Amino acid sequence: MNELEQYRRMLDVALEEAHKGFAEGGVPVGAALFTREGRLLSCGRNRRVQQGDPSIHGETDAFRRAGRQRSYRDLVMVTTLAPCWYCSGLVRQFRIGALVVGESRTFSGGVEWLRENGVKVIDLDSSECRDLMEKFIAARPDVWNEDIGEE
Repeated sequence: MNELEQYRRMLDVALEEAHKGFAEGGVPVGAALFTREGRLLSCGRNRRVQQGDPSIHGETDAFRRAGRQRSYRDLVMVTTLAPCWYCSGLVRQFRIGALVVGESRTFSGGVEWLRENGVKVIDLDSSECRDLMEKFIAARPDVWNEDIGEE
């Protein structure tokens, strides 16, 4: 399996989480944390609607579920949507070595800032991720605009 295929397989895990979140009435952003070799450590999804907690984004959920690590430099954070500034800060703060983004057309977040600060960013430009997010935004613009959209 080449590197791109491995990243797509990793994204499938995050996408499954995003679909679960959408089915629950939440923001469909899923994430997963892997070792560089492709071993899954944890996965999570945006649960801020479901749990009434604005800090539970997909990336933070996956990060918390992974538990304490001695180092994060050899880990890969995978997310269906470019991370917001809050989640970009998490990636930078803990020096997560690589970030795989499902798509950044809907929202570009801190992708360029992370690149400028030495994080390897791979944007897969997934139409499935984009379609799911656009479907959500059309159905729930009120929720989208609470903390990430432009109202």
